[in-house]
Order: sequence, then structure tokens, then C-alpha cells
Amino acid sequence: MTGSDKELDAMIAEALDAEDRELLDQFGEEPGYFDQAIGLFGGRLGWVTWTVYIVNIAAAGLAIWAGWHVFMAATPLQAIRWGVAALAAMQVGLFMKGFMGDQLLNNRVIREVKRLELQLVRSQARQGV
Repeated sequence: MTGSDKELDAMIAEALDAEDRELLDQFGEEPGYFDQAIGLFGGRLGWVTWTVYIVNIAAAGLAIWAGWHVFMAATPLQAIRWGVAALAAMQVGLFMKGFMGDQLLNNRVIREVKRLELQLVRSQARQGV
């Protein structure tokens, strides 16, 4: 977090009443990276994450296997074929990692939107709207 982010957080905390501050303290700090990453494997879309993870491991294994065959190839044509297979497997692995990173970011945004919704509903209930 930059200094301006911390200042903004401090101004938001000052604007909240004691009840809202107490509620936000119940949620605590944002979970760490590893807690968030492990959290991807649960919930409604946990099975998708497990599938992506298994495909990622298979792609890494295939890339290593094909890479080994590139260096053991007897002819340049064999080396090129195995090299293309290794590159394709690495591309699949990178795509899967990108998917998991995007899902991690989506979960963070959804968590913050839900906090905002909660604050909005609580504010409306207090005002009797």
C-alpha cells in the first residue's frame, strides 16, 4: 500500500461510526496471499480450480518430458517436433496460471464489493430508507 492508500483508509475509518468500525474489525485484515490461493480450491467453483491445477501439473510434466526429448533427439526434425510440443505444454501451463491469478483477483474484488454492500444496507437501515 502506498502512503496515499493508507491516508484514504484512515479517512474512511474516521467517517465510520463505532458500530461500523466494530463490524469491520470482525472481518479483520485481508487474508494473506497463501490463504487466498488455498481459498480458490473451495466454494462453488472449487472443482474448476482443482481441474485447472491438475491440467497445469500435467502440462508441466509434459513440458519436462518433451524438453528432455528435444536434447535426446537424433535428428533436427525430431528436436523441432519435441520442441513444439514442449512450447505448447508450457503455453497451457502459463494459461492455467493466468486463470488462477485472475480468479484470485476476482475473489478480492467480490469481497470488497460485499463489504460495501453491507455498509450501504446498514446505512440505509439506520436512516430508515
